[in-house]
Amino acid sequence: MCERHELEGKFEPQTFEDEIYKEWMEKGYFKPSEDKTKEPYCIMMPPPNVTGKLHMGHALDDTIQDVLIRYKRMRGYRTLWLPGSDHASISTEMKVVQKLKAQGKSKIDLGREKFLEEAWAWTKEYGGIIQKQQRKLGCSCDWDRARFTLDEGMSDAVLEQFVKLYEKGLIYKGKRMVNWCTSCNTSISDAEVEYKEEPSHLWHIRYKITGTENDYIEVATTRPETMLGDTAIAVHPKDERYQHLVGKTCILPIMNKEIPIIADEFVEMEFGTGCVKITPAHDMNDYQAGLRHNLEIIEVFDENFKMGNLVPEYAGMDLIDARKEIVKKLEEIGALVKTEEYTHNVAKCERCKNTIEPKISEQWFVSMKDLAKRAADSVRNGETKFVPQRYEKQYFHWLDNIQDWCISRQLWWGHRIPAYYCDECGHVNVSKTMPEKCSKCGSAKLKQDEDTLDTWFSSALWPFSTLGWPNKESQDYKDFYPTQTLVTGFDIITFWISRMMTQGLEFTDEVPFKDVLVHGIVRDSQGRKMSKTLGNGIDPLEIIEKKRNR
Repeated sequence: MCERHELEGKFEPQTFEDEIYKEWMEKGYFKPSEDKTKEPYCIMMPPPNVTGKLHMGHALDDTIQDVLIRYKRMRGYRTLWLPGSDHASISTEMKVVQKLKAQGKSKIDLGREKFLEEAWAWTKEYGGIIQKQQRKLGCSCDWDRARFTLDEGMSDAVLEQFVKLYEKGLIYKGKRMVNWCTSCNTSISDAEVEYKEEPSHLWHIRYKITGTENDYIEVATTRPETMLGDTAIAVHPKDERYQHLVGKTCILPIMNKEIPIIADEFVEMEFGTGCVKITPAHDMNDYQAGLRHNLEIIEVFDENFKMGNLVPEYAGMDLIDARKEIVKKLEEIGALVKTEEYTHNVAKCERCKNTIEPKISEQWFVSMKDLAKRAADSVRNGETKFVPQRYEKQYFHWLDNIQDWCISRQLWWGHRIPAYYCDECGHVNVSKTMPEKCSKCGSAKLKQDEDTLDTWFSSALWPFSTLGWPNKESQDYKDFYPTQTLVTGFDIITFWISRMMTQGLEFTDEVPFKDVLVHGIVRDSQGRKMSKTLGNGIDPLEIIEKKRNR
């Protein structure tokens, strides 16, 4: 084998790599063959965030795709590797808001139109960096077919998707509990919530059994400030300690009102005392229990997390300040039994890392039960296969236990919801373009919904909207759909793969890809996923350069 010093001055790839890649591009080597007799083979690149930068995870993902596409190309297949990028609504809006803040401006000061101008300017300045880096790695994509999720054609596909699902009764607007990011000020989906252990306290509070002198039921809670909105105490139906109390009532401390003692299987007998307070307006499990038992839903604090007027002396207080005062009051009236040190999992926004608050909110949802069943069945019957097969378990667990998908976001950057409200009669008109008049009363006074759609709503169309759908006569659609292989990390099986499957089957009546090749995630020395937030990403181009200079 030649020593390194023998090659110095003779083999310096950086001096000719760019010229070779330029020649490949100019001669169209990455474009599909025009020979329609050849068997097609198509891979859709998972679209990175438009403001993203290359890291080792991208390099791994792109390398696997490149190996597959080059192999098939050399085998004589008619290959297409289609690249693109995602508008990344929350991430991009967060970046633009931070930029404005540094300039002493705010999103509200600018207004929607001016803010969107800033977002487009940001996208044009920083978007596309990752694609330049991918070219530097030698990715053999057909860059002329690169798509962006806010392209005109892609946006038209999203409008078509929304209207069709709405007309079929699969999209509805309702007031339900959602995950609310206290920093991004928007709803987010379950798949975008991560959990982090944080130190806290467990407060033990006793509730007097109605009609007794000294009988109490004791609960343990990490959130005493929400007790003002308690509408029940729950125990497990098989917990022998409390079976005699089920059906009775107790007195809610401070509020001095009677609330029922109920039995529900969601209660963990081993947690705390085995009794839990039910506050349907401020906890996901409590909300579901409230629906099952027809409990009243009482909101304790508003969307700015300021206390309401349930108890006048706490009105307008910040949650943490109110917590201190409520604990003090419980102690004064003899309802506080003890306070324990406690570490628990706290829900965090996957992007900004701030705390998620369960919140009752009016949002747009997709009814997922039937869509999910069809997507799960298509893998169970072998229409689409996971490699390795073990990842099917994660896919099935998500789809078999699916909840309706909250698709509205309180953001300005993204696809705006095509719903138009009539000022005269309140009717909701859903249409790809603003109607001239209300379909119910004929009024011309219409106003579009302020919200935008979840980024994953548009990304769910990626395998076919990129090929020209909803125009099924598009040549690319006819030539390359369904695609053959999807290559991606296991971390977005629920985010993306499951949603592409549901939407692909719904709108094309075919699975969007035949094989899902799932790989691991490149992590840092502490085992953490690489991310911009943590600042632990490693640019593979920098590693290549360092290797060259050794």
